Amino acid sequence: MSNSALKRFLESRKECEDGIHVDSSPITSTLTTSYAHGTSSSSLLNATVGESLLRTVERWPDREAVIFVKDRVRKTFAQLQQDVSVNPAYKVQEAEFALRKSGCKAVVCPSQFNTQDYSGMLTQLCPGIEASAPGDVRSGRLPDLRCVILLDRRQPGMLCFEDVMQAGSSQHMEQLQDLQKKISTDDPINIQFTSGTTGTPKGATLSHHNIVNNAYFVGKRPFNRICLPVPLYHCFGSVGGGMCMAVHGVTAVFPSAGYNGKANLAALESERCTFLYGTPTMFVDMVNQPDLAKYDLSSVHGGIMGGSPAPPELVKKVISVMGIKGLIVAYGTTENSPVTFCPSPKDSVERKSETVGYIMDHVEAKIVDPTSGQVVPLGATGELMTRGYCVMLGYWDDEAKTRESITRSGWYKTGDLATMDAYSYCRIEGRIKDMIIRGGENIYPAEIEQFLHTHPKVKEAQVVGVQDARMGEEICACIRLSDGEECTEEEIKAYCKEHISHFKIPRYVLFVTSYPLTATAKIQKDKLREEAEQQLGLKNDK
Repeated sequence: MSNSALKRFLESRKECEDGIHVDSSPITSTLTTSYAHGTSSSSLLNATVGESLLRTVERWPDREAVIFVKDRVRKTFAQLQQDVSVNPAYKVQEAEFALRKSGCKAVVCPSQFNTQDYSGMLTQLCPGIEASAPGDVRSGRLPDLRCVILLDRRQPGMLCFEDVMQAGSSQHMEQLQDLQKKISTDDPINIQFTSGTTGTPKGATLSHHNIVNNAYFVGKRPFNRICLPVPLYHCFGSVGGGMCMAVHGVTAVFPSAGYNGKANLAALESERCTFLYGTPTMFVDMVNQPDLAKYDLSSVHGGIMGGSPAPPELVKKVISVMGIKGLIVAYGTTENSPVTFCPSPKDSVERKSETVGYIMDHVEAKIVDPTSGQVVPLGATGELMTRGYCVMLGYWDDEAKTRESITRSGWYKTGDLATMDAYSYCRIEGRIKDMIIRGGENIYPAEIEQFLHTHPKVKEAQVVGVQDARMGEEICACIRLSDGEECTEEEIKAYCKEHISHFKIPRYVLFVTSYPLTATAKIQKDKLREEAEQQLGLKNDK
C-alpha cells in the first residue's frame, strides 16, 4: 500500500469513529471533529420508483394520493398508478437547452399555462411539426425528439394525452411491467437541471436508489397530508413531495397550478393538511397575508422550509404567527437527492431556527478547509462535503463538471460554507462564491441577512458584494420592506451600528420590491449584484 493510500485509509478509519445515531435527535456530544456519519437502525431500501409506488398501491389502494384543489381533481393511489405526470416549466431557450442536453425523446405538456404558450414554443423549436406524422417529429434543433403529447387539445403533428391513454391495452401494461423488472435501482431515473444561477444549468443525474431512499428517510419524520406549493420540477417537490407520497403513502395536496399564497392558506384549511412545504420566500408571503388570522390552520402541526437559506427570525415568526410548532429547516442540494441534514420537529426553537438539523441516516458529512482539504475543528467554518447513497451519479453528459464536483473518494463538494457542533447539528454560513472580501476581511452575507430580518420593518433582505476601487468589495443590502412601511438608509445603518461589528455594516442600502429569481424561485445573487452595481453607478468593466 502506498503512503498516500495508507494515509487515506487511516483518515477514513478515524472518521468512522465519529458517527452519530440518528433514529432520534442526538442527545450525546460524540463528535470530536467536523465529521459525522449517520448510523441508523433502518436499512437502505433496494427498490425502484415503480416498485415503491406499486407496494404503496397494494397497501393503500383507496387512500387519497393527490388532490389538485383548483381543478377539483382527486385521485386514490390505485387511480394514480394509471396516470402519467409531467410538469414542464421552461421558456424557449431553457427548454431547448434541457431537451437537447438530455436527449429527450418525448415531451408531455399542456398547450399553454398562464402567459406561456408551450405548443407555440415546441412549434418554434420544431419547424414544420404540423406536417409531421404524430410520433415521428424531426427537428435539427432537437435531434432526439420524436413525440409531443399535449394534455388538453389536439393539434397537427402532436398526440393528445387522452388518445394515448385510450390506446393503451392490457398487452401494453404487460410490456411495461416486463420492462420494469429489468430496471436496476442504480439506473438513472431523473435528470434534474440545477437552477443555473451562474452559467448554464447542469443536469444532476439521480438514480432510483438516490431518490427512493432519500424520500424514505425524510418521510420518517411524521406527516401524512402535505400541502405542496413547491414545483414538481424541483427536487423539493419531486422527491420530498412526490416520492414521499409514493414511498410512505402520504397524501399530496396541490393548492394551485402556479404559486399563490392565499391558495396555500385556503388549501391548508379546506383539506385539513397536517404538513406544509415551502421556500423561505413562500413562507414570507404567507405569514404576511393581511387576512391570515381568518384561516383555520389548527390541523397543521409541522412543515419543512428549504430551497434557500432561511433566516432564524422568519422561522420563529412562522412558528409563532401561523402556529406551526413542528416547522423545521432542512438542508440539501439537488446533487444530494436532495436532503442531507434535517432537525426533528421536537427540537428546540433555537435548533430549528438557527441550524439545518443533524446528519441524515446513512449519510457522511465533513467540513474542510477549502485550501488544504483538511477537516476543521468543531465550530470552525469551512466547505461542507457529503458522501453516501444520496450523491448523484454525476452531471448528465458532462464528465468535466462531474470531476470538479465529486472527488475520487466519492465526496461531493457542496460549495456551501458551514459549521458543525459535537451533536452533528449544522449551520450554513453562506456560499463560497457569495462570500464578500472587503479589504481582506471575509464577510458572510447570510449572517448580515439574518440580522437584518430582526428589524421590525424588514420583510426580506439579501446582501451582495459590489465592486469598490479601494476595498475590493463593499457590502450592499437589498431590502424589501413590510407592506405599508417606510424606512431610510440611515435608519438601517443606525440599527446595524447598535448590534453588529462595524465592518459588517452595509456601505449601501437599496430598497427593492422584488428580487431576480430562477425558474425554481431561488434568488439570483449574481444578477442582483449586477442590478445593484448598475443602480449605484458602479457598473464598470473589471
